[in-house]
Amino acid sequence: MPALMIHHVDLAVSDVDRTIEFYKAVLGPLGLGSHVRPVTDGEDDENVYRTYRGTEDVTYLRWGDQFIAFRQADGGEHHYYEVGIEHIAFYVDRKEDVDEAYQRCLDIGARIHFPPEEDRDMPGYYEMFVFDPDGMRVEVAYSPAVTTRGSAEG
Repeated sequence: MPALMIHHVDLAVSDVDRTIEFYKAVLGPLGLGSHVRPVTDGEDDENVYRTYRGTEDVTYLRWGDQFIAFRQADGGEHHYYEVGIEHIAFYVDRKEDVDEAYQRCLDIGARIHFPPEEDRDMPGYYEMFVFDPDGMRVEVAYSPAVTTRGSAEG
C-alpha cells in the first residue's frame, strides 16, 4: 500500500507566540492559517490542543492538507545541522510567491540564509531559505513539477 502523506510536523519552540507570529507573517498570505482542533482541557481557544503529556498546549497551523504544530519546549535550543530538523520546505504556486515571502522576511527582520534563486541541480526549482526565531531553517519553494497543491508529477 502506498504512503499517503506526512500529516503534520510538531516542533518544540522557545516561544510559541513569537514562532506563530513569524510563520504567519511569512506564509500567512500564501495560505498558512489556523486549524481548528477540538480542545480537550475546557479552554476557549479552538486552535490549541492539550497534549497527551498534559503539560503543554499545541497550536496547529494548516498548510494545504498538512499541518505544522508548535509547542513550548522544555528547554534547550536548536542548533543548525545538529541532530534534529535540518529544514522544513513549503511549496508555493508561483515563483513570485517565493519573492514575496522573501520580501516579508526582510520586512520583519528575519535572518536570511539564501535569497531567492534557482536551484543548481533541479531546473525550474526556485527557492529561498530563512531561519525561524529558534534557528530552524525554513524553505519557501516553487517547482514546475508540482502541478497542484500537494501533488507532484512522477
